[in-house]
Amino acid sequence: MSPESLMLCKQIEMPINAGSEQTPSPMAAQNDSSSVATNGGGNSLLGQAKPPVFTTKTFQKLEDDIKLVGKNILYHEENIKYLNEVRGSFGHKIADMEVTLAKHQSSTNDMTKCNVLSQKRSLEETVESIMQHDKSAASVLCHLTRNVSKMSSARNVIGVLATLGHVDNINLSRLLSEYLGLDTMLAIVCKSYQAVRCLETYDQEGSIKKTTGLYRLGACHGKSIDGRFNVICLQGLIPYVGEFMPDDPQRRLVILEPKLPNGESPAGFLGFAVNMIYIDNENLDFVTDDGYGLRETLFYYLFSRLQVYRTRKDMLQALPLISHGAISLDGGIIKSRDVLILGTPKEIGVRFGIWSGDSFPSKDYNEIEKEMKELKWKSDKLNDDITREQALLANEKSKFEVKKKEFLDFISIDPMQPVQATHEGETTPKHGLSNTIVEID
Repeated sequence: MSPESLMLCKQIEMPINAGSEQTPSPMAAQNDSSSVATNGGGNSLLGQAKPPVFTTKTFQKLEDDIKLVGKNILYHEENIKYLNEVRGSFGHKIADMEVTLAKHQSSTNDMTKCNVLSQKRSLEETVESIMQHDKSAASVLCHLTRNVSKMSSARNVIGVLATLGHVDNINLSRLLSEYLGLDTMLAIVCKSYQAVRCLETYDQEGSIKKTTGLYRLGACHGKSIDGRFNVICLQGLIPYVGEFMPDDPQRRLVILEPKLPNGESPAGFLGFAVNMIYIDNENLDFVTDDGYGLRETLFYYLFSRLQVYRTRKDMLQALPLISHGAISLDGGIIKSRDVLILGTPKEIGVRFGIWSGDSFPSKDYNEIEKEMKELKWKSDKLNDDITREQALLANEKSKFEVKKKEFLDFISIDPMQPVQATHEGETTPKHGLSNTIVEID
């Protein structure tokens, strides 16, 4: 128990000891004789009022109450001490990890640094291309992301689709963007239906209330939304539930590759589009409430088992092996086995950014960064726990003050006053109260 709590207990102990040292005076003994000379247990012969009753039951209850409150105080003090120790250990670990990550970043070669800067510029170009679609919901959201650190009404809004993935080939970027179409590339991705409801609300007639949601946020920054816009809600998507490539920081999906009758892969087959999307570290750590990431939800929903080939010729030769569509780097698109897209490729203006595969941090770097984020999250939770324990401790100390006052009121009556019989016919003089009431185990 803290020194403060022990001092509170000692404050109770002093009047008890003082009371135990008093002895009845002759006058008190005389009063005792007169007090028992009553008529039928009523008032004394001298007309005095009935004295207060002190029972061992009342005394025991006061003693038990103070002991219980004292134990609760000790319990919360020990909890706070333990939580502070754990938080301190987390702080040391986080500091060590930050040093390790700083050393890793400083050892990165100049070429990688140039690649990272190039990727940032590519993402910025994607955002600029979105902003050119004035009065679109996507452009408003990008503007808010740039200029507002927190959007309480847009909680769990992840971002515009075009900004959530990157590829390592300009042709692949154009083709995937054309395959999805402009409306999908400008779609807003939300984590839950609750977030979707935050974007747009309606009045009783079903008309859009443009003083709420994304419309209100845009208006505050001089931006408006005109026309429809797509929203993809991850909560409603059926995720990929298979295996992931081992030791892969990007968590690519293990999908059975198409095979010719001789067991070989078809000529020009490069892979599946869902695994050719690079996800940056911030979005790589994202998970839904069910524990699924962006690749196995959003991008698997968009591309499924879309195959990528080097040329149209290779793609058409592999047509019997294509079940969920295919694209080729020279502009070919097959939506399904029965739907082929012909003609000149169309530039839609918004595409995925370019990201060099060799510039991704190593697995160890990603693991350390992820563990550090988890520790920071746990440390924040500990802060909440400590605050709660401190509130509970303050409440118990307040209870202790109340119980202390009750006890002092109980023993504050003149010790010369006689006491009536307690339960089972016993009598307990006031000055005989036990000091054990202040002992707190």
